[in-house]
Amino acid sequence: MTLKEMEKQLLALTNVEKALAIQILVQSLTNVWQGIEKTTGVCGGDACIVNTRIPVWSLVSDRHLGRSDAEILKAFPSLSALDLVNAWAYANAHAEEIEQAIRENNEIMLGN
Repeated sequence: MTLKEMEKQLLALTNVEKALAIQILVQSLTNVWQGIEKTTGVCGGDACIVNTRIPVWSLVSDRHLGRSDAEILKAFPSLSALDLVNAWAYANAHAEEIEQAIRENNEIMLGN
C-alpha cells in the first residue's frame, strides 16, 4: 500500500480511530509501548504486560485458539481491557516477533 492510498483511508477514520492510529505510529517510532515491557531474565525477555509475567505472545495464542477478550480477561483476572488493547497494538506492530515466540514455545511444549 502506498502512502497516497493510505491517506484516503486515514482521512475516513473517526477522530477516536485517528488518535489510536497516531498512538500506534508514535509507539512504533519510539519503540516505547504503553503497558508493555521487556525485562531481561523475565519470561525469556519476551514482551509482557507491564508488572506481570504474562507474555503478549501467550495472549495472542489464546486469540488464535478462538478465545474472546472476555474469556481471556476471565482467565487472567489481574488484566484489564486496556492491557489487552495494549497487547493487541503491540502484537499488530510486531507480528513477526510474536509469531516466532508462539512457534518457539509450541516447539518447547511439544518437546521438539
